[in-house]
Amino acid sequence: MVPPYSIVSQEEFNMFHIIDRKLYSLLAINLWRDPVESIHVMALWLWLERVGFKNVVRKISSLPYILVNELADEAMTCFNLINNDQLASLSDGSDNPLMQSLIDRDLTFQLFKENRLIATQGVTRIVNQVCMRALRDIMHHAIERNATQRLADSKKVISRSLLQPTVQSGLPQMGSGPCDVTLPWTKENEVPPDDRTMFVTFSKGYPVYDWEVREFFTKAYGDCIESLHMQEVHHPDKQSLFARIVFYSASTIEMILNGVDKAKFTINGKHVWARKFVPKRLKPLSPSAPLVEFPVSCGLYHPFSM
Repeated sequence: MVPPYSIVSQEEFNMFHIIDRKLYSLLAINLWRDPVESIHVMALWLWLERVGFKNVVRKISSLPYILVNELADEAMTCFNLINNDQLASLSDGSDNPLMQSLIDRDLTFQLFKENRLIATQGVTRIVNQVCMRALRDIMHHAIERNATQRLADSKKVISRSLLQPTVQSGLPQMGSGPCDVTLPWTKENEVPPDDRTMFVTFSKGYPVYDWEVREFFTKAYGDCIESLHMQEVHHPDKQSLFARIVFYSASTIEMILNGVDKAKFTINGKHVWARKFVPKRLKPLSPSAPLVEFPVSCGLYHPFSM
């Protein structure tokens, strides 16, 4: 148990929450997620631990980046659900697949809907009593870093626009004319793979194999899969919890999702959730953006420590 708040030094408090600080740093610093939203994500996970879901933060910290990011998206959906009457009435209460797989217990949206008041009060208390003390310095650094990066990016855009040549009115541009009706097709004209990729998640305890995924979508949409990347597992008792499917055409994803952000399917009796892949890249800082190093005791998460 944490010693009484008033007699614990900041350094001791940080050390006690070092795992929480590392995970928050991964979200706000390395994955460039919104620093304030990430505070709410951390508070929700810490609240789950307090109400009986064991080692949530430690389990999430051991996962690959892509799963941590997906779990953070699920957590934000839950946070918005308990804080928004309209969302609570619209939710069908059947989601949260990754978190349920991680903790091996039911944790549906319906559960959050039924316990909205308790959850809201508990999460708010943790934000105020734990997160704002243990994570404030990292949050401020992330906010300042993001603002500096945005400024640097906007300067690049302005400088590019100033370098572009202008065309005097009435004079044809070089290369324009009746012969230039269409541009030849080149690889540069292709839609990037990330824009043709769908992210799918599976339920723990109900393994789905790559041949099942291929067969399901091929039967429904024809020869549409360019490549399929299942999560790598290195133990026979482990299963893939997610996969990325790259389609030949981005329009296939639109047909599959049919206007919703996330769709649920059943493949050979096993539930599969699918949505458009949104990559979270570990972006390099602009040369003009300051790089601030936290002391090791503060627990800043280094992007190459996993």
